[in-house]
Amino acid sequence: MSTSRDGERTLVASNRKARHDYTILKTYEAGIVLAGTEVKSLRAGRVSLVDAFAHERDGEIMLYGLHIAEYGYGTWTNHAPRRTRKLLLRRVEIGRILAQIREGGFTLVPLSMYFSGGWAKVELAVAKGRRSYDKRQALAARDADREIARELGRRLKGRSRPD
Repeated sequence: MSTSRDGERTLVASNRKARHDYTILKTYEAGIVLAGTEVKSLRAGRVSLVDAFAHERDGEIMLYGLHIAEYGYGTWTNHAPRRTRKLLLRRVEIGRILAQIREGGFTLVPLSMYFSGGWAKVELAVAKGRRSYDKRQALAARDADREIARELGRRLKGRSRPD
């Protein structure tokens, strides 16, 4: 049975700082094991990826530091906001990820959380930390690209830059 929601992605949270602090090498889509009240809090958008990271434990990938606020209408069955959560990946993907991490200097960073076809997913990236001078170079390159695009747009419209 196919519904119209199959290909739909509903963004819940994104970790914008991760793209600034890390150089992204490869991304993976992972499912996440959640309790019922966690899903309700996610649907309400009450999640923060700021301090989150993933690491291997007993051959599985676990997500640490993810904050999902307690559900407002929850009872004593409410979840702990910063508990460790298991990520669902294929064994082959876990093997590739662990090989890259052990290779040297790489870490697993969550980039975003979203619902895909009703299931909560995490976009996970194998990344390398940037140093401060790398961040400055990336900012300068992005500003230069933006200025080039702006100038090309002006020339295509037939306007010259007022100097």
